[in-house]
Amino acid sequence: MSGVIVVLGRQGSGKGTQCGLLQQRYGGVVHVSTGDMMRGAAASGTPLGRRTEALMAAGELIPDDVMCDVVAERLAPLLESGSTVLLDGFPRTPAQAEALAAMTALDGLLGAVLLEVDTSEVSERMLARGRGDDTEAGIARRLELYEAQTAPLVDWFTERGLLVRIDGTGAPAEVFGRLAAAVGRLVPLGLSR
Repeated sequence: MSGVIVVLGRQGSGKGTQCGLLQQRYGGVVHVSTGDMMRGAAASGTPLGRRTEALMAAGELIPDDVMCDVVAERLAPLLESGSTVLLDGFPRTPAQAEALAAMTALDGLLGAVLLEVDTSEVSERMLARGRGDDTEAGIARRLELYEAQTAPLVDWFTERGLLVRIDGTGAPAEVFGRLAAAVGRLVPLGLSR
């Protein structure tokens, strides 16, 4: 079964790690991290890349039009090939969720899982990973933006009956068990092992 499962959670909640584990466990699953796509664009040196790099360095979110174009281009061939896509980092706003629903003709939008981890823990995790954009000020700004702009997505997915909440604290294997069960509920026909 092809479609998109959105993986939501604060930065540092373990979305990338957990998506990687799902991809290893199940055939036909592709993890698409918009953060990786944007960091790749920033490193490219193109005009769009330089704009992206400046926004990221300031802890700002990439504008909707840019994000939607990049995501649509990446999703189309994956969905055509029959893959189940774990989308990490998009959508970040209800407007982006509406755009995603249009891209996937809604029935291709299987649902969303929310990894719930408190702010103090994700801050510690991000500082520990030591990426260049993980300064205390940058982390605080991204978390502030998450609360203001991204948290309303929970309501958007909940209103459509598409949200599953998962406790994102604990050892990665524990979180993975909870996540795998949730993904199994979103993809009722099951993924191949």
